[in-house]
Amino acid sequence: MTDIRLERLANVLVDYACGVKPGMWVGILGDVAALPALRQVYREVLRYGGNPTLFIGDEYTTRAFAREANDHQIAWVDPSMTLYYEQADIYIRVGSSTNTRAMTSIDPKRIQRIAAARKHWLDTRLNRTARGEFEWVGTWYPTEAGAQEANMSLEEYEDFVYGSMFLDKPDPVAEWRSLAAMQQFKVDWLKGRKQVHLQGPNADIRLSIEGRTFINSDGHKNMPSGEIFTGPVENSVNGWIRFDYPSIVAGRAVSGIQLKFEDGKVVEASAETNDDLLQAQLNTDAGARYLGEFAIGTNFGINRFTGNILFDEKIGGTVHMAVGMGYPETGSVNKSAVHWDMICDMRKDSTIHVDGDLFYQNGQFVV
Repeated sequence: MTDIRLERLANVLVDYACGVKPGMWVGILGDVAALPALRQVYREVLRYGGNPTLFIGDEYTTRAFAREANDHQIAWVDPSMTLYYEQADIYIRVGSSTNTRAMTSIDPKRIQRIAAARKHWLDTRLNRTARGEFEWVGTWYPTEAGAQEANMSLEEYEDFVYGSMFLDKPDPVAEWRSLAAMQQFKVDWLKGRKQVHLQGPNADIRLSIEGRTFINSDGHKNMPSGEIFTGPVENSVNGWIRFDYPSIVAGRAVSGIQLKFEDGKVVEASAETNDDLLQAQLNTDAGARYLGEFAIGTNFGINRFTGNILFDEKIGGTVHMAVGMGYPETGSVNKSAVHWDMICDMRKDSTIHVDGDLFYQNGQFVV
C-alpha cells in the first residue's frame, strides 16, 4: 500500500510547487532508490495533463563515470539533456541515496571538472527560471542511508522528512501558504534596504543588498523550504564567518569551515576536516571565491542537523551562505560552476542589523 504522504508529496510538487498544466513538458529526475516517489510524481503529472519524461540515474553509474571517464568523455555533454534544459517547461528532481559516502574516494578535482563541463545546464536552468520560462523544484525521498546519516531509524527519518514538508497534515498546501505569507512580510520589510551586518560568536561580517531582491522561498523551488534569500553585491562582503555545521560535497563532509572576505573575495579559508576539498571548490573558477547567496532559515519544523543540505539550510535560527553561482532573479551576477551552501548557527548571542536597525536576534525575527 502506498504511503498517503507520498501521494500528498506528489500533489504538492505537481500542483502547488510547479503548477503543471496540460501539454507541459515535465522532466522527472531521480535516483533509482527514489523509484516509489518517482512513480507517484509521474502519475500525478499525467493526471494534470502534462507530458512526463523520466530520467533515472543511480549512484553506481555516477561513481563509475567520475572514476573512469577520460578527458573526452568528461568534456562531452549529453545533447538530449541539453535539449531538455533548453526547451522543457518543468524540472522535478527527487533526490535520494543508498550510500551517502559513495563518492568519498573520488578526486575532488575530477568532480569539479565534471561540474564545469555541465555548467551550461545549470546556467540555462537558472536563466530560464529568472525569465519565467522554466519552473523547477527539488525534494528528497527518505532511505536507510539518509536515516543513518541523520542518526535516526528509517521510520523516524520518514516522519522527520514528511513532517518538514507538512505532509503529515490534512492540507499541506494550506500550511505552505501560511509560511509563505509570514516570509513575504519579511521580504517586503527588506525591500530597498542596503547594508547587512551579522555579529555573534560565529560571525562578524558585513555585506550589501543594495539593488538586490530577496526571494520568498516557500516550497516552489525546494521541498521542504522555509527561507528568504538574496545575492549580495559581489564586491561588498567584508569580515569573517565560521560555519559550525558540516557541509557535504560528493559524499565528503567538510567540517569547521572558516572564511575571511575582503572586498567580496575569500582571501583566507580553512577547514578542520577535508580542507583539500574546500580549497578545490574555491579554486574551481574565479566566481567560486565570491558569494552567490545569503539566506535566513525559517523552518522550525527542521530542528536538527541531518547531513542533508536540502533540510539543514532551512533550520530555523540559522543563516547560510553559498560561494559560487548566484541566482539571477536576486540580481546576482556571480558566475561559477560551484554553488556550495554553508550553514551558520545564529541562535546564541547573535544579531543581524539592517541599515542599523535590529532585524534578527538569537535566531528569531524581531520586526
